[in-house]
Amino acid sequence: MNRGLVVGMISLTLMGVRAETWVPEKMAESLHMGRRLEVFTNEVRAAWGYAAPQKDAFLVLHPKQERKCAPLYVVLHSAGHDAFSCLACTRTPGNHDIYHAPEEFFALYLDCRGNKGDWWWGIQRTKGPDIGPTEKRVIDTVKWVIEQYAVDPERVYLCGNSMGGSGALGIGMRHGEIFAAIKANVPARVEHVSSRMGFPPYAPLPAGTRLADPPICIDYSAPNDTWSTNHETFVSAMNLRKYPLYFYWGPFGHANNDGKILAVNDLVHSFDWLNVRKNELYAVFTDASTNDPLPWPARLDDKKSGQINAFFRWKPLADRPRRVEVSLFLLTPQICKTSFTLPTEATANVTLRRLQRFTVKPGAEVRWSFGEREGTVRADSEGLITIPGLKITGEPQTLRLVKPGWWR
Repeated sequence: MNRGLVVGMISLTLMGVRAETWVPEKMAESLHMGRRLEVFTNEVRAAWGYAAPQKDAFLVLHPKQERKCAPLYVVLHSAGHDAFSCLACTRTPGNHDIYHAPEEFFALYLDCRGNKGDWWWGIQRTKGPDIGPTEKRVIDTVKWVIEQYAVDPERVYLCGNSMGGSGALGIGMRHGEIFAAIKANVPARVEHVSSRMGFPPYAPLPAGTRLADPPICIDYSAPNDTWSTNHETFVSAMNLRKYPLYFYWGPFGHANNDGKILAVNDLVHSFDWLNVRKNELYAVFTDASTNDPLPWPARLDDKKSGQINAFFRWKPLADRPRRVEVSLFLLTPQICKTSFTLPTEATANVTLRRLQRFTVKPGAEVRWSFGEREGTVRADSEGLITIPGLKITGEPQTLRLVKPGWWR
């Protein structure tokens, strides 16, 4: 056999093995503010689909006290940073506060600056439902860290600032099988997430596309930030799709400092997103009576702060094959101190997602009760159950769903 052909076959075989057993290369190890820090570099995987080799690195920051089954905090940097300068921000309080990972967490700082033209969404070259090379690299790296460090797979969170906020929305919303919740600080455009999710004005997702229930989504943006345009279409699509959104705004511009942001809207961090678990049901609130009017697109000079769904909370009580129960309630002054006037009651449609054991076929009938109200409802074409017009107060009440024949 031709020697060149043999060498070529061996090379192809080794490349296949290498891709199959992809292991990032550790370049350095040090301490960062008393926490173990490891620096890795990515090899190129053919499956990512890059046209040319990329040079990105990533950083793994350990919990201050090493622990088993720690949660994971994944950070996407802004356009002005890379993974290293992103981590450097955490040395200074108030410097891009969303980059500061809790001490009890593992933290993964990803990079998209080393490969010019990569960014978190290919500088608009990957608009549409198809997954691009950057997203594939991000997801593979997150999966590797989860396995390598025995991270709690039910507590993986994604966040980002500015361009990284756009990446957190665009990458995170499509991967509810990985992320429990995502948080975007002044995301630089919503086109990324809108195109990936098939929101208007982009083409809908291909027929038959099945997505995992998305992560809880927290977004805080400013109408006086030119990067925040088109939020009205994003909010509308999230509501129509019955996706979980906590949205906050105010005239804080393209800010990344919590002190400046909270001085304008002190509800921004009131939702405890880092205790959401991927293996627990959650409630989605839509068409709520307490939602504030959006300043987008026509009132961008409005100085008033506002919110969508900020006052609603839930607590899972039971998730069984034939019965599910969840406690629904509003924020109260005992739970949250805020300059906002907290409502004593609110009306909203409530949809349950991430049900673990209680599954319903499309069109199937379910009985429900909530306080003194009860009735029946049919699951929609996706098997989702929505109870319309529930009146929720600060006093927790149990929403109970039961399959036919099991009503007690």
